[in-house]
Amino acid sequence: MSTGEDYLEVNRSSWNNKTEAHLASEFYDMDGFRAGNSSLNSIELALLGDLKGKKVLHLQCHFGQDTISLNRLGAEVVGVDLSDKAIDNARKIAAELNSSAQFICSDIYDLPNHLAQQFDIVFTSYGTIGWLPDLDKWAQVVAHFLKPDGKFVFVEFHPFVWMFDDNFEKIAYNYFNNGPIIETENGTYANREANITHEYVCWNHSLSEVMTSLLENGLEINAFGEYDYSPYNCFNNTVEVAPKKFRIEHLSDKIPMVYSISATKK
Repeated sequence: MSTGEDYLEVNRSSWNNKTEAHLASEFYDMDGFRAGNSSLNSIELALLGDLKGKKVLHLQCHFGQDTISLNRLGAEVVGVDLSDKAIDNARKIAAELNSSAQFICSDIYDLPNHLAQQFDIVFTSYGTIGWLPDLDKWAQVVAHFLKPDGKFVFVEFHPFVWMFDDNFEKIAYNYFNNGPIIETENGTYANREANITHEYVCWNHSLSEVMTSLLENGLEINAFGEYDYSPYNCFNNTVEVAPKKFRIEHLSDKIPMVYSISATKK
């Protein structure tokens, strides 16, 4: 494949291919999750606030851990993901755990054709927008599903991180979006030893591209934060400096690894 044109099928296949390995991984700790552990982190919990009785749309939910965690906090939640295998598993897990979380298998851009309600909160986090070529279209979808004065909560890996090679030794990628990045990966961030190989297509998105897309689609940015750690051990050469706080060992606290945005639909 030489273009990103059929990226949807390539990425659906990639995520379908990863789902079983992720379900079995220590990274996702399904035993702990089944026992009642939340998969949500302090960054997003602080921005989400009290969720009791709130309607929440969770975009790019994988197999639904965060969606079910939101539901456990009292929200009425719909989770959406491109991967049919992930969504099938999300529904099974929700049924097993008596969660009322609902799930839809859809590409984000196509979601308005599959869902006809508005929400108090739209939420998406960690490794989501890199799979999307057009952020203006993404922000349109976010705005479409928010009630007036509804809140968008977004936490994502910092674009600075995606400029580096896998070992964080040199700058290998453009900070700005200059087209599709097509790669083949062995294993997965949740289990590097997993016996799987898959191709995927992704895009780098600068902070200005993210913010401009939201602002131009009627969202008012209320809070923006940057963090010098990742709550996930999903990169190479990491060290855990505190519980659920990982840094690149040789870069320490010198680089931003995650950022957050809270915005309101005007």
